[in-house]
Amino acid sequence: MAVGFSGDVAEYYAKFRRGYPPQVLDALQDAFGLGGGDTVLDLGCGTGQLALPLASRVGSVIGMDPEPDMLRLARDAAARQGIRNATWVLGADSDVPAFGALVGDGTLGMAVVGQALHWMRYEELFRALVPLLRPGGGIAVVANGTPLWLQDSDWSRALRGCLEEYFGTELKASCGTAHNDRVRYARALEVAGYEGVREIMTEYRDELSLDQIVGGVFSAIPAGELPTPGERPAFAERVRRALPDQRSFVEEVKVSALVGHAGRFHGIGRTVSPAAPAT
Repeated sequence: MAVGFSGDVAEYYAKFRRGYPPQVLDALQDAFGLGGGDTVLDLGCGTGQLALPLASRVGSVIGMDPEPDMLRLARDAAARQGIRNATWVLGADSDVPAFGALVGDGTLGMAVVGQALHWMRYEELFRALVPLLRPGGGIAVVANGTPLWLQDSDWSRALRGCLEEYFGTELKASCGTAHNDRVRYARALEVAGYEGVREIMTEYRDELSLDQIVGGVFSAIPAGELPTPGERPAFAERVRRALPDQRSFVEEVKVSALVGHAGRFHGIGRTVSPAAPAT
């Protein structure tokens, strides 16, 4: 799952990527009855946007990512926040079987993948995680809102046009956030043997500055394609001119958490399809 999110890209990721509102963390905790005796694996953890706030709700968190710079920044953030129950492991989805051999079956209260599943072989991953989950535990696949340049707003459409012209390509990839992606993942979870697969939606509104938009774009560009430091001011000015003349830009963020339980499902919540999300 190595995708080149290293160096400056990782720094932008740490500073500008969306975090998760408390309602999302509450939903994950409730879905699997997570508490102080549980260990959670955050696969594709990035710089810790999910792992760090989850740490206060469980016994321990293991953040796994294939990019050393991402893990370094996650570790630094944990130290600044005084979080001491987080462990950071270099690895990708393909390393889960080896990881499982180390930690043993039935170890995890939850495995969570936040905005990273589109980089992974998810069918194989879902199967590999099943034996690692305790009874009542499970997996959560979290999509943290539509990419900045694919939203249904004037400023987002203007941003998309600017980026497509700059990079000379059409931007269509939804990064696993589109409805069809969520349906496909839900079906794959059921095929892998997860029970009670359902989607929990959390919606909120946010306001972004121009710097946050540019930083968010930089956080999504592989390191080899990122504008050089000398080119970045001109890039930011290009984006500014393309966007409507306003101080802030409103986005409607819809966070989708697909959850499924390993083993016998004991009636936590109700089963719905991604077409009819539970809130």
